[in-house]
Amino acid sequence: MPDRYLTDARKARLRNVLEKRQPDLTLVLNNIHDPHNVSAILRSCDAFGVFGVHLYYTKESFPALANSSSGSAKKWVEQTRHRDAEAMIASLRGQGMQIVGTGFGASARPVMDVDFTRPTAVVLGNEHRGMDPDVRRHVPDEIYIPMFGMVQSLNVSVAAAAILYEAMRQRRAAGMYDRSAWSAGERETLYADWCKRGKAY
Repeated sequence: MPDRYLTDARKARLRNVLEKRQPDLTLVLNNIHDPHNVSAILRSCDAFGVFGVHLYYTKESFPALANSSSGSAKKWVEQTRHRDAEAMIASLRGQGMQIVGTGFGASARPVMDVDFTRPTAVVLGNEHRGMDPDVRRHVPDEIYIPMFGMVQSLNVSVAAAAILYEAMRQRRAAGMYDRSAWSAGERETLYADWCKRGKAY
């Protein structure tokens, strides 16, 4: 019996979305506590074509994500968990990624000054503590979102969306969403996996 969800239109959409995924753009969630924030971040990742994120959880329990409209984005964004900051950062650098963290240090740069057409990982710190010291020592480069109000901070999920929008803007201008990052074999393997995920809403 054919799956009623995997219509030709659904399959075409899966292929189209997969073609635009950016495997060399990622976020590192550093002990982010609130499950609503995590769900919202994953939804932004899906919207802006991020293929996968890295979850560094050592002090907080990883929050349970509901199967809500935002929580459901979790099945379309790969999640890799880590407990060793040095090994995680070394692995990302080994993939050729520049790594920046959000912060307001003296040398922090505006987010618009980052070249997001390069392979990039952005570390988002805990809602109250920011980046943990064991992560910060490996991520000296900081970025910030310029703001012009009385309040000089954004909710972490809003900050993630703003950063990813800037990354998308730069990559779209460079035509990076118009060409697939995958080989033909990789595309078919990923497509088969996505078809399994797409059998239910």
